[in-house]
Amino acid sequence: MKKKVVFIADSLDNAYKFQQVLSTFGVEIAAGSTVQIKKLLASTAHSDLIIFESRGSAADRTDEVISIADERGCPILVIVNEDDAENLRLPTGAPSDFVVHGASAAECAVRVKRLLNDEEAIGSSDLIVVDHMTINLATYQVLVSDKPIDFTYLEYALLSFLVRHPGRTFSRDALLQHVWGFDYYGGSRTVDVHVRRIRAKLGPELAQRLETVRGVGYLWSA
Repeated sequence: MKKKVVFIADSLDNAYKFQQVLSTFGVEIAAGSTVQIKKLLASTAHSDLIIFESRGSAADRTDEVISIADERGCPILVIVNEDDAENLRLPTGAPSDFVVHGASAAECAVRVKRLLNDEEAIGSSDLIVVDHMTINLATYQVLVSDKPIDFTYLEYALLSFLVRHPGRTFSRDALLQHVWGFDYYGGSRTVDVHVRRIRAKLGPELAQRLETVRGVGYLWSA
């Protein structure tokens, strides 16, 4: 039986790109604009993947679409502008991912493939377990005591980077380069803000592992 994909987008460039991508998977596609969201989702209650372009006026419907995917346990791929990626909050009850607008067809295909075959695609190498915390590198999700933690993308990226390099101290500037990227022109104190938020969400026991090295930066204690 063919898998069903719901594709919701308003721009022709993404519609064309994903039409080409999805054609290689042999899936059944229900496509339309954001004006047709309710109709598309109502008629495809048992879909295997939702792809939603969260750009322009459609961005106001993002929480609605993500909530529906979360309730159904349906994988979702969100297309966002690069500037909006930091504040994107993906669902915690379903496999999810995002792709930045303008990404290559090859990258989009990899992300679609992983979400359509989620159980097969996620291996032990994608999971980092520390005490009662699990970081899933494939789905960008963090569980503490089996409960999902609501991190923004940059909070997740900062935490996962430090955890993947335990015992190594990174300066604020180094973290900006590794996590935010070389094009970030904000002050380095934004790292401190994100660290405070991460600690608050992890809880006191795990927060102790995210140590401040005075005069240098931060490290994840092994």
